[in-house]
Amino acid sequence: MANNKKFGNIIGWIGVGFGLGVAPPQLVKIIQTGGVQDISLTTYVFLCLALICYLIHAIHIKSKVFTTAQAINLATNFVILILLIKG
Repeated sequence: MANNKKFGNIIGWIGVGFGLGVAPPQLVKIIQTGGVQDISLTTYVFLCLALICYLIHAIHIKSKVFTTAQAINLATNFVILILLIKG
């Protein structure tokens, strides 16, 4: 049973690594180009709401992997949301 938990943790942290490859490139592109006109505000509002729920759930179940992943995702996507709102 311990090996299954260790395997699950390893896969979870690998997932965190892949997850870090999603939003940061979008944020970098927005900062470099200053362009947000082709990005959906509604999508990022709902994404941030979903990430808040996932983060609360991760904290509730005391999962370090998912708490870390959701905190990083929320922080990055929240910055994108703010940039979208500012236009």
